[in-house]
Amino acid sequence: MPYSYLSMASKPGILTDWPWKPLGSFKYILLVPLITEHIYSFMEKDEDIDVSKLVLFPFMLWRMLHNQLWISLSRYLTAKGTNKIVDKGIEFDQVDRERDWDDQIMFNAILFYWGNKYVPGGSHLPFWRLDGVIITMLLHAGPVEFLYYWLHRALHHHYLYSRYHSHHHSSIVTEPITSVIHPFAEHIAYFLLFAIPILTTVLTGTVSIVALAAYITYLDFMNNMGHCNFELIPSWLFTLIPPLKYIIYTPSFHSLHHVQFRTNYSLFMPFYDYIYGTMDKSSDTLYEKSLRRKEESPHVVHLTHLTTPESIYHLRLGFASFASKPYTPSTWHIWLLWPVTLCSMMLTWIYCFTFVVESNRFHNIRLQTWTIPKYNIQYRSKSQKQSTNNLIEEAILEAEEKGVRVLSLGLMNQAEELNMYGGVFIQKHPQLKVKLVDGSSLAVAVVLNSIPKGTTQVVLRGKLTKVACALAFTLCQKRIQVSVLREDEYEKLDKLLGTKSEGKLVLSKSYTCKTWLVGDGLSEVEQKKASKGTLFIPFSQFPPKKLRTDCFYHTTPAMQTPLAFENVDSCENWLPRRVMSVWRIAGLVHALEGWEEHECGYTTSNIEKVWEATVKHGFQPLRVPTHLKS
Repeated sequence: MPYSYLSMASKPGILTDWPWKPLGSFKYILLVPLITEHIYSFMEKDEDIDVSKLVLFPFMLWRMLHNQLWISLSRYLTAKGTNKIVDKGIEFDQVDRERDWDDQIMFNAILFYWGNKYVPGGSHLPFWRLDGVIITMLLHAGPVEFLYYWLHRALHHHYLYSRYHSHHHSSIVTEPITSVIHPFAEHIAYFLLFAIPILTTVLTGTVSIVALAAYITYLDFMNNMGHCNFELIPSWLFTLIPPLKYIIYTPSFHSLHHVQFRTNYSLFMPFYDYIYGTMDKSSDTLYEKSLRRKEESPHVVHLTHLTTPESIYHLRLGFASFASKPYTPSTWHIWLLWPVTLCSMMLTWIYCFTFVVESNRFHNIRLQTWTIPKYNIQYRSKSQKQSTNNLIEEAILEAEEKGVRVLSLGLMNQAEELNMYGGVFIQKHPQLKVKLVDGSSLAVAVVLNSIPKGTTQVVLRGKLTKVACALAFTLCQKRIQVSVLREDEYEKLDKLLGTKSEGKLVLSKSYTCKTWLVGDGLSEVEQKKASKGTLFIPFSQFPPKKLRTDCFYHTTPAMQTPLAFENVDSCENWLPRRVMSVWRIAGLVHALEGWEEHECGYTTSNIEKVWEATVKHGFQPLRVPTHLKS
């Protein structure tokens, strides 16, 4: 593999950046004239309405939706591993590089708007003309494909490659949106190329709305399809019509171009590579190999669920740019998507099956994340208890059938009131080979190691879960005073620990302690009473609301992943990049160590043993915050 191509020094040429790059997210303001005119045209009562102008904005939205559907489909199928082409992961740098995939849609929309306004014959287009469709097809198959082939070969010359095209080839493992990640200058060249059929039909008076929309949709479809990292063109199609192999490329065909660099230059029709001898000899072999590749069976499954209706966008299958950042409460642009949010809620209600959202690899262990399509509010509903447990049980039995070694229960899938920390499933299926892990021992270990050295007293406040009780016991054994603010919680812990508390469990009304271990149920009033400079360390699955600017907030129990942990391109809920919750890590460590016992129900593994094993495998504790944000 000619990796020397990758090591070429990038020397950005002129017109590399998009003109609106300094605007950031405010770039959409450039679409205001288009949108304003669209609204005006819609409200105009003039009989001579230009329908072609009217459809510009909806067509731009359709292109964005079309691209997003490809992104979601691609990420879902690559997570499952079916027909996978390149067995390599995607990292955050690629997601950041491909974040602005909608730039080219904006660029095209602006140019189409100008064309409609100023190009003779570019407005008041007829809905349909057969001759225009035929001309478009012929001009694409002829001049466009031919010129693209030679333009593409020119872009691989060292001078142009190092200044422009290397940006696109930074992605060895491609996703649909990789197809449009090019410098601005390249997009100008591509638009001029694809404008050949469009301008010809406009100038000859044969253009139509259908021909124009279908051609652009065809370009988007083929571009997205060809950059998927899974093969989806069935072999029977080429068997039925053999000449198709010369006029339709496949994802594996173009994938070889991103791996080998000097082969398979064609746009969508490979016959020019056959003619000029640049066809990669392994194209057919890779195609057949990819089609034969079955769905990957993971060694470890982490079972999580949706949290809020908007959390669907934060999944790896949702908006890639959102998923690559820690989850934050709804912002204004998410509220604008309420129709899509409503549709996704209806879809999860109809399609009530667990689905794969992510796949990772750590050494020889494959980890998949499965999501149950239910929200926090449903998990808290008594009427939803049985149906939720049924979904969890079905996921466990599916994992058992697939030969999964360990299944870890994330978020509320292990709630005590729901299934007794997963113990219900062990009681019901005592012969389970897949080991169920609730991660409680690692959660305790991480919280203990987050407490500043030299601490002699902590406040324990929040719902008394299995983790909270284990923390109270361990801290008392370490001769650290555990202050409880509520009498009912003190009585429960005192009854549970008895003499094992070593006299270190106390009921206190003082808020002067500077280290608080907090869980669900921490009230706003209690937070506000805490002393200035207090460190809040969560032991629960969900973080507390950060009400105090003069206090420190640690993350929910989590650790930094080692660099060997592959295919990390999204954040786990509210956690920073490459940080993983202990409930997810615990299942992975369980499999790596080959432990044969379950860790669920009311049992807890040896805390010290779990901690040492986790650190041994390269997971690192997070730094405790010591500086207030300005």
